[in-house]
Amino acid sequence: MKSPTSPDLILFNGRITTLDPKHPEATSLAVKDGRILSVDDAEQHRREPATVAIDLNGRRVIPGLNDSHLHVIRGGLNYNMELRWDGVPSLADALRMLKDQAQRTPPGQWVRVVGGWSEFQFEERRMPSLDEINAAAPDTPAFILHLYCRALLNKAALRACGYTKDTPNPPGGEIQRDGKGNPTGLLIARPNATILYATLAKGPKLPPEHQMNSTRHFMRELNRLGLTSVIDAGGGFQNYPEDYAVIEELHKRGEMTLRIAYNLFTQKPKQEKEDFARWIKMTGPGKGDDFFRCNGAGEMLVFSAADFEDFLEPRPDLPVPLEGELKEVVALLAANKWPFRLHATYDESITRFLNVFEEVNRTVPFKGLNWFFDHCETISNRNLERVKALGGGIAIQHRMAYQGECFINRYGKKAASRTPPVRRMLELGISVGAGTDATRVASYNPWVSLYWLVTGKTVGGVSMYPDKNCLSREEALRLYTQGSSWFSSESGTKGAIAPGQLADFVALTDDYFSVPEEEIKGIESVFTVVGGKIVHATDEFATHAPPPIPVLPEWSPVKVFGGYGAPLDVRKAARAGVPVHQHNAECHQHGCAHASHQLLAGIEEAHSRFAGFFGLGCDCFAF
Repeated sequence: MKSPTSPDLILFNGRITTLDPKHPEATSLAVKDGRILSVDDAEQHRREPATVAIDLNGRRVIPGLNDSHLHVIRGGLNYNMELRWDGVPSLADALRMLKDQAQRTPPGQWVRVVGGWSEFQFEERRMPSLDEINAAAPDTPAFILHLYCRALLNKAALRACGYTKDTPNPPGGEIQRDGKGNPTGLLIARPNATILYATLAKGPKLPPEHQMNSTRHFMRELNRLGLTSVIDAGGGFQNYPEDYAVIEELHKRGEMTLRIAYNLFTQKPKQEKEDFARWIKMTGPGKGDDFFRCNGAGEMLVFSAADFEDFLEPRPDLPVPLEGELKEVVALLAANKWPFRLHATYDESITRFLNVFEEVNRTVPFKGLNWFFDHCETISNRNLERVKALGGGIAIQHRMAYQGECFINRYGKKAASRTPPVRRMLELGISVGAGTDATRVASYNPWVSLYWLVTGKTVGGVSMYPDKNCLSREEALRLYTQGSSWFSSESGTKGAIAPGQLADFVALTDDYFSVPEEEIKGIESVFTVVGGKIVHATDEFATHAPPPIPVLPEWSPVKVFGGYGAPLDVRKAARAGVPVHQHNAECHQHGCAHASHQLLAGIEEAHSRFAGFFGLGCDCFAF
């Protein structure tokens, strides 16, 4: 039997950034019962035969990353069906991937490219054309979502959706048509994304068994990138409790490798108050445990307050009923001590939201209620002060890294220099947490978000912000760890490597604090621990990796392409004319997105780590 102070896990010989002001740097740590036992004195603990001791080989270790806004539950249900263009460096590569996946996808299924990319990441710096999409996928339905603004459908997808010359435009959306009135395949969001998500919902779903497999693979993909916690922001077509059944089952089985605090997102226009009144009786903030727990309401509270951003279109005014409907819901939530979050893009909308909040606060005080806005790209200094006065927070995401060029084109460089004004938020002492808003807008890769916070650059390389609105590397990391913990009411429980806190930490491929700025977005994890359990391990730690799991269904894009970015050897094979499905897919069957073997004779040895990031300053793609 272990002694009371005998650790379960000891890590030594590392460069550990703890983010604990009492002990900011360390070389070792010890874990017991899922929590940090001690820092920098691991060698003093008595070891039992079952104690695992691992040499970090000088690797940089940081607290586990925590995304304050990621649609992980919905994303998990669909991950294995989706072809990811996130991080793919050229449109030519993206179209080759589309062509290969269309050939592999069985009849009745679709190829889905659902967000996480921008045309500015491509070396061609343009969108695919409808002709190119139809050529790549002539027979298999293909749906390609671009941000909140548009979707491209090939002819087969138009047929599958039943969109014809006689199909009327839905409210708030446009089906683009040719001179004869026939749909071209371009769907335009005006003024919100309902037409895009409603069309995507027409596609087939995975069966429950495959959804569980898909969710596990998505969690592992996030673990690979250093994430140990997320706050799920709900989402359109994500109904409670029906669409939470899969994650609930995985939680019961002990198969979650990611901590999730979830918000409940209203699903019924004009019945929002009834939704929340019903859920208040069913669950409540904090109900659950450290791995899976209810966090509160939002990010949609009422449909009339849906402040979607689409910088290709003029800012729409929100409808007149907003104030009355929002007041009813916020008063209900505040009276029942339910934290809430609200999606907010434009300062004009935020002004109206704050008017309601201040009115409710006068009768039902917000004190002690962790409420917050999401996004706040154009929030004014005056409204920041109002947020502070009400004790609110702001969860920021790197949506501008994917839409900065569009924003500059519409509003100008000066306006873009403070979208969002992160530095001013911090100066005012507002609680700020970082994240991505993945999977349908920006990518889920936290290192692209950290790169954006530090450099102020878009994925296309455009500098948006002056130095004063950029953060130091430590400041950005704090927002992605300690900052986000406030948004799930877990401050002091996670976010630092300190005695008593949850044992969530990550060893990195490269030293975040010393690599050139352009290489930040290429960092990954080589060793991820959640609650003292190793959930991801590669490179010299590969012997500690958890058992592999297969990829279901057999035709899943994840099986060939993995997740963020296309594996280097797959792209080389495509350029060499070798069908991608001949790529040794065994590593992807095992849930591994690393290309570590030589694919073709005469082609140099593939990188042992993902190299699917654009703009890394290397010659990987010059062949």
